[in-house]
Amino acid sequence: MDDVAQAARTIAKFLQTFTSSGGLRLRFQVKLRSVKPDSEEGAEPSREAGSQNAGYDGPRNLYVEFSGPDTPVLTGHNGEVLNALEHIATKILRLEPEEHDLVSFDADHFKANRDRQMRESAAMAVERVQATGRPHSFPAMTSRERRMLHLILSESGLPTASSGEGPGRFVVLYPAGTDTSAPYSSGPPVRRPDANRVRDSFRHR
Repeated sequence: MDDVAQAARTIAKFLQTFTSSGGLRLRFQVKLRSVKPDSEEGAEPSREAGSQNAGYDGPRNLYVEFSGPDTPVLTGHNGEVLNALEHIATKILRLEPEEHDLVSFDADHFKANRDRQMRESAAMAVERVQATGRPHSFPAMTSRERRMLHLILSESGLPTASSGEGPGRFVVLYPAGTDTSAPYSSGPPVRRPDANRVRDSFRHR
């Protein structure tokens, strides 16, 4: 994003329309997060959209945090609606696929908690694969989560690969020495969004 402050204002307008037209009891903050190399995420103070960055002139990410009584609408069913909003935001900003990680949406620390659960799941999967010598497939997840899972699992030294298509794409952890170029023979079923359920979530109360 060449002008991240302008991008933040654009997303704020989109979310204002989304929450008001949907009759949702949601509050949101659009923040800019500066990211320095070799530093932990969030090491730099978060700033509200449109604020000036006086102390750092490096890349900045756009971060949206939701709160309010209707956050379960966003986080239910594995965060389907939250992930959809994040995806729409990348399209509005016309970001290339490799830039999608520059935009992050969260609600009531849903993603932070999910990241912790992912690490716990990864640790158990590594133990299982090392003990049984058989591959382990994870549930289908977003591209962001798959990238994070590949990174976490790389610490074990075991090979990983993604398999499946579209919303059903998932990560497979293999025993050491496995050729991961061959397609995985089985995996979790593809979960397709229930259009009626998503539509009902946005109806006026």
